[in-house]
Amino acid sequence: MRIVKLVMVLLFAGIGVTMGQAKKGTLVTAKISTPTVQCEQCKNRIERSLSREEGIQSSKVDFKKGITTVKFFSDRTNIENVKTAIANAGYDADNVTASEEAYAKLPTCCKKPEDGGGENKKH
Repeated sequence: MRIVKLVMVLLFAGIGVTMGQAKKGTLVTAKISTPTVQCEQCKNRIERSLSREEGIQSSKVDFKKGITTVKFFSDRTNIENVKTAIANAGYDADNVTASEEAYAKLPTCCKKPEDGGGENKKH
């Protein structure tokens, strides 16, 4: 009888672990062009913003190359949501233009050079 109980406990534990893993979905890595990112401040703003988004595991902004690498779970978000989150932080992301309202709130140094910003401006 003890063996039957032990087998049942292990069986249910195994099913629970399997189901828990199935809920995570596929971990996707995407590289998004973020050409309007100017500096370390911009990098931190985007990474902080993405860390609050559902389904995003990690993000890394390379402002010198204008690329943001994001890892996210495909069953909890998608690439368009990630781009929208970046745009809502005030930055262009591939084909999604920055939110005008968020862009207007950026410090001058974080704005596009044609708007008086850029890396040579003081932070």
